[in-house]
Amino acid sequence: MGFGSPLHWIVLVLVVVLLFGGGRVSSLMGDVAKGIKSFKKGLADDDEDVARAKPAPRIEKQSAGTIDQAAVRDEQKLDG
Repeated sequence: MGFGSPLHWIVLVLVVVLLFGGGRVSSLMGDVAKGIKSFKKGLADDDEDVARAKPAPRIEKQSAGTIDQAAVRDEQKLDG
């Protein structure tokens, strides 16, 4: 009687039903299903929020040889 044998699963299900009763097991499964549905809905809402969000402003990189003129002006203003 290994872990994957059908007899093992039948005995396991019978023990669970006897311990908890059929009504409690079915209500527990209903609660699990509701949790899964709300989780999926939350994921879908997050995807919609991301799609509606504005794209981030694009920052252009400067090559190593160029100087940012605005930064030079700001430094000159701070120096005096």
